[in-house]
Amino acid sequence: MRALKLETIGASKTFGTFRALDKVSLTVRAGTVHALLGENGAGKSTLVKGLVGYAPLDDGNILVDDREYAVRLPRDAHGLGIGMVYQHFTVAPGLTVAENLVLARGDLPARIHWKAERERLRAFMEKMPFKLDPDRPVAGLAAGEKQKLEILKQLYLDRRLIILDEPTSVLTPQEADEVLGLMRDLAHAGQVSVLMITHKFREVTAFADDVTVLRKGALVGTCKVADTTPEALAEWMMGRSDDRTVAGERPPVDRNRAPALEVAGLAVNNDKGVRAVHGASFQVRPGEILGVAGISGNGQRELTEALLGQRKREAGAVRVHGEPYHATRKQMLARGVHSLPEEPLRNACVANLSVAENLALRTFDRTPIRRQGWRVSRGAMRDQARDLIERFQVTPPDPDRPIGTLSGGNVQRAVLARELTDEVRVLIVSNPVFGLDFNSVALIHQRLMNARNRGAAVLLLSEDLDELLELADRILVIHDGELVFETAAGDADRAELGAHMAGGGHREAS
Repeated sequence: MRALKLETIGASKTFGTFRALDKVSLTVRAGTVHALLGENGAGKSTLVKGLVGYAPLDDGNILVDDREYAVRLPRDAHGLGIGMVYQHFTVAPGLTVAENLVLARGDLPARIHWKAERERLRAFMEKMPFKLDPDRPVAGLAAGEKQKLEILKQLYLDRRLIILDEPTSVLTPQEADEVLGLMRDLAHAGQVSVLMITHKFREVTAFADDVTVLRKGALVGTCKVADTTPEALAEWMMGRSDDRTVAGERPPVDRNRAPALEVAGLAVNNDKGVRAVHGASFQVRPGEILGVAGISGNGQRELTEALLGQRKREAGAVRVHGEPYHATRKQMLARGVHSLPEEPLRNACVANLSVAENLALRTFDRTPIRRQGWRVSRGAMRDQARDLIERFQVTPPDPDRPIGTLSGGNVQRAVLARELTDEVRVLIVSNPVFGLDFNSVALIHQRLMNARNRGAAVLLLSEDLDELLELADRILVIHDGELVFETAAGDADRAELGAHMAGGGHREAS
């Protein structure tokens, strides 16, 4: 197994009149980890889809080990030893780990000799830094385990150049470092080359050898990681310096103030009726951000939905400003409870309604939009939308456009604009910037901090530990539906948090 050198010369792709990729040339040196950075829409996905044959390039050349090849179909890329680990899982949930690995091969006989295959799998697993039980059904794996399986599959297929698309988004810090450390070690041993799409500067500086930045479909620059800084890379990406930190002072939390949000002994089931949250208890005070860290699939979704009235509570109580709270619309409006849920297009919007109509979902029954009984003023609705669109930088600035046609970042901005229009006293947020571009991340983080500084009690559930360490005042860790650890964010240790996220720490949450 020998690492490949991959080169593109003048790679271009057009969709209608839109130039998604404009004469991009880059070189992934054999036996290196090459990071690919850029905001949403920068052309990263277009480029790698061209490399793996899912959306062939219109123009340009692809060279492997200095020899030009045509990559028109996925099998062309596979034949060259190029594989890809996608951000969204491609494993078959109805099969076991072993069956997924074996059936991924294209050289299977009509009858599979499982004894020989299991011996081959055993030898393969012995070389891996993380292990999965070959007999476990994939449907029962947590999200982080599925991501590991995706990476294992490419290694099992002897890919000599692997493209990683946000490979660590559902992993603990230890797992992320372990996986990327493995890929780096394999690369530096000359066994594989890696092209890694990421949005985390820490992963670039810690594991990549070279970095390329795209902006608006064009190449901005390529250099060795040792020769640059996160600040310089951010300036390449956005045309200006932005280190992703929130601006302004951070007033201390007044621990003498009564909690704005209190959760006591909350128990919630998942979609299959199995307990997903076990006796969760916590408090959030005004002017505080309480972060909840955890690997995907450990009860965060069920906890969030129970607090937002989207899922039944099996036990426990929730109080807002000292009063029992059942997440009715009337209670939300009266007590200033707002939310920014995960996947806002699915959980917080009506996709085929306009941006203006979605922005009015909290205010359609109040003046000035409500007129004479239940009549709605479309003019007032559009005026409100134009103001919010401008203030929250929603693009395109068209209030009549269906919100489902906007990019993920702009949907998130629109929902944030709606939820932060009125006085916010309690704000429940779940993975607010997952998969978004850097400008959207910076804007949303600043808005969350502004709400906190104005006195809102913010509950922030996030799978991005860097985000929690930047924004939170306190951090809880959730594992297997239980709150198992608590620390002040200023005292937090990444390794300790990661150990608790993986279930290996002592339970210390109150």
